[in-house]
Amino acid sequence: MNEISANWTSEDRRKDYASLALLIQTAVKEAVAESVQQHPLSDDEVHWVRMAIKAEADRAALRKAIIEKTLTSLLWLAIVALGGWLVDYVTGHWRP
Repeated sequence: MNEISANWTSEDRRKDYASLALLIQTAVKEAVAESVQQHPLSDDEVHWVRMAIKAEADRAALRKAIIEKTLTSLLWLAIVALGGWLVDYVTGHWRP
């Protein structure tokens, strides 16, 4: 340890940490503000990115709808098959 840090009290260190935290917060705020002002994409690029995001959302919605319809169709197929089996069973085993 050097002489300065050896003579510091815990209160001095606490103040130093607080000032360091404030300095870091200020630097981050300035960097974020600067990056927001200097937008890297042109208006056409922003429009294209928004269209690509919308297209991907549309594809996801279509995929979800196809899966839902497929599962519904399989459920109805099972119900119809069970009904057909029941009719076949009743006509084959319970003849008047």
